[in-house]
Amino acid sequence: MADKLKFGFYWAASCGGCEIAVLDINEAVLDVVAHADIVLWPVAMDIKYDDVRAMPDGFMDVCFFNGSVRNSEQEELARLMRQKSKALVAFGSCACAGSIPGLANLCRRQDIIDNAYQWTPSTENPDRTRPMTSVKVRQGELHLPEFYDRVYALDQTVDVDYYLPGCPPPVPLILGAVTAIFEGKLPPKGAVLAPAKTLCDECERNKHVAKKMPGLKRTWEIQADREKCFLEQGIICMGPATRAGCQTRCINGNSPCTGCMGPSPEVSDQGAKMISALSGILRVDDEKDLSEQDTAGLVNKLADPAGTLYMYGLAKATLNPGGRP
Repeated sequence: MADKLKFGFYWAASCGGCEIAVLDINEAVLDVVAHADIVLWPVAMDIKYDDVRAMPDGFMDVCFFNGSVRNSEQEELARLMRQKSKALVAFGSCACAGSIPGLANLCRRQDIIDNAYQWTPSTENPDRTRPMTSVKVRQGELHLPEFYDRVYALDQTVDVDYYLPGCPPPVPLILGAVTAIFEGKLPPKGAVLAPAKTLCDECERNKHVAKKMPGLKRTWEIQADREKCFLEQGIICMGPATRAGCQTRCINGNSPCTGCMGPSPEVSDQGAKMISALSGILRVDDEKDLSEQDTAGLVNKLADPAGTLYMYGLAKATLNPGGRP
């Protein structure tokens, strides 16, 4: 029998949902372990960093790296995983584009620390103590990772071979990627392991696609019609700017797409693409119409522009608040 492949999994700045998605493949995990040995999975295995450092370079055939890079420890491990892996997969929205942790790029590092250690209602810290990267105690010197100014996507730190988006990645895409690895049928380096079309292309509500949008409504303001496009009802749905592959899970639950699969093919900035789509369907024909309408309903009613349009991709947006120079 041929030698098994060697798989690794690592978890950086994320919620851990991608780890659960791996388990969500259920009995298919038996097929995975029949073809591959999992040699690194800190959430499930007792393995130390020194064990990874002792691995030969390229020891792992594939490493699935989930989570963005927020501190020096995560950067160190990203570089270590790159060194020890033949192929590195950005696994999930945080690794692919920064995701929700990347929204912290709207704030300064010091503001985040001050809020966490001083201003939250449950915090008692009269001495205004702040974490330090090192401190000497009787037993020796203790170290904490450095908290960076920005959140970075994985490919803003190291070279990435493949991208498997989603929050978390859908099980069919995980199984498709693993099958492609086992069969030696992976696409060229740099590919996104998801369909090359938009979410709207596979949405059943597309037969009622919006031509005009009657202002903006938040999801709690109306009971959305399950048969109609959300945009046609005035609810922002990121489908026009988002890659397909999620089986329209949110939409099937009568909730609009928030964009976790990342930008649609040929789009570099998901939020900018969505702004372009909205400009074409908002019921405003010229500047005079805009001035005569309730401007708050069209503009200010978008209560959280960054969180709505860049929930998963702010770290890699064209405005690039999190990009490395």
